[in-house]
Amino acid sequence: MNHKPVKEILFSIIVPVYNRPDEVADLLASLTSQTDRGFEIVLVEDGSTIRCEKQAQEYAGKLRLKYFYKENEGRSPARNYGIERSEGEYLIFVDSDCVLPPDYIENLRNCLSENYADCFGGPDAAHKSFTDIQKAINYSMTSFLTTGGIRGGKIQLEKFVPRTFNTGFSREVYEQVGGFREMFSEDIDMSTRIRLAGFSIALFRPVKVYHKRRLGLRKFWRQVHVFGMSRITLQLLYPGSMKIVHWLPALFVIFALVMIVGAFFWKWMLLPLAVYLVAVWICGISATRSLKIGSIGVVTSLIQLCGYGTGFIRAYIWKILLRHGRDERQEREMRRGK
Repeated sequence: MNHKPVKEILFSIIVPVYNRPDEVADLLASLTSQTDRGFEIVLVEDGSTIRCEKQAQEYAGKLRLKYFYKENEGRSPARNYGIERSEGEYLIFVDSDCVLPPDYIENLRNCLSENYADCFGGPDAAHKSFTDIQKAINYSMTSFLTTGGIRGGKIQLEKFVPRTFNTGFSREVYEQVGGFREMFSEDIDMSTRIRLAGFSIALFRPVKVYHKRRLGLRKFWRQVHVFGMSRITLQLLYPGSMKIVHWLPALFVIFALVMIVGAFFWKWMLLPLAVYLVAVWICGISATRSLKIGSIGVVTSLIQLCGYGTGFIRAYIWKILLRHGRDERQEREMRRGK
């Protein structure tokens, strides 16, 4: 398939927004500093009660910007709404709580020039201005010791899958595969459909974003718990897609409980768990260069593992063992995008 020369490609950055005007202001400010200006930004306000229209108007003269307001339907319909109103040959998706480094578009264009991919994903990082909890959550979400590197780590147990906080694909992909489906882990579903359609997918490490993740610890637990549950839904949609790395948080929960109970009879039962948490702590200090953040990172890592693990176990029992998942007809319809 012949592609338009990468140096001539217009990128469309599509961002769904819900009640985050301050974060949108930070995102737009970062876009004004891009060294490569060959992009447009499409903001889709998804029924927000606290709109970002004022922020959009403020930056309208500084950026090639489109702002739309629509009734609340969810992230995926908002992204699809933005796609239909965009002009770029290559579509980029970031979350509204992201900030892009000045060389983001330039690095993406260079990566596509050197190794064109129909779909790409990039890593996320914590900016120096983020709070300690934000930095700790970022560590626990990206560390090999907690996620196996599946979010773009340098060491990986499983192939990389692009996520919607930093991903993109060509308009050709959209025209053939269709848009995002409204479901949890819609980005993994989309990446799977792209791969099954025969398109190429690549991890571009230089194309990173700073992801704020403005979550309290309770909200962080709820988020990763849902991630664990959605992994079972993905397995029902795509049999065989679940790998050993996806089981690890559930196994951690099970073995941690066994060790805690066993410690009542033999205190050394807790030693493996203690060694693991010390490793998480040391790696956290090394990764964040902060004793405080590394220490908080132990807590956020436990939330990451236990939240995901319990969600996984809960959905596995309910949908697979008790067979309360979708029936085969519904699964086939989901695959066809109905």
